[in-house]
Amino acid sequence: MNSVTCLSVGDAVEFSRTISAADIIAFAELSGDHDPLHVDADYARTTTFGRCIAHGAHVMGLVSTASSMMSRRAVERGCTGTPVSAGYDRIRFTLPVFAGDALTTLYNVEEVGEDRTRSRFQVLNQDGKLCVAGTHILRWI
Repeated sequence: MNSVTCLSVGDAVEFSRTISAADIIAFAELSGDHDPLHVDADYARTTTFGRCIAHGAHVMGLVSTASSMMSRRAVERGCTGTPVSAGYDRIRFTLPVFAGDALTTLYNVEEVGEDRTRSRFQVLNQDGKLCVAGTHILRWI
């Protein structure tokens, strides 16, 4: 069975998580990205954002979770092979993410091929405002 019969256009998953200040610091430690915009409140107050923001890669981690949820769905439906991320395209960071923001990732399959799917994702904050958008390619090997 290939991805054509495991996933369909319109299949969707959602993943939600609130980003805490501790999460942002932990991501800085994990990634090694200690840019003051992320970890120095005094510095961040002097920027256009007015406070520390989450790393873009940190927010993209929520998209990765949604992608994993979709690949698990396909496996549960009997799809064989190993689903792997083949890349992200047209990623746009449209709004900053702050500590305390409750984010929801919407992940929707838009195209199904014999060995890959292309999905659109959006990350919305608690006000329903778009923070990140793009497309994701899930390959089956």
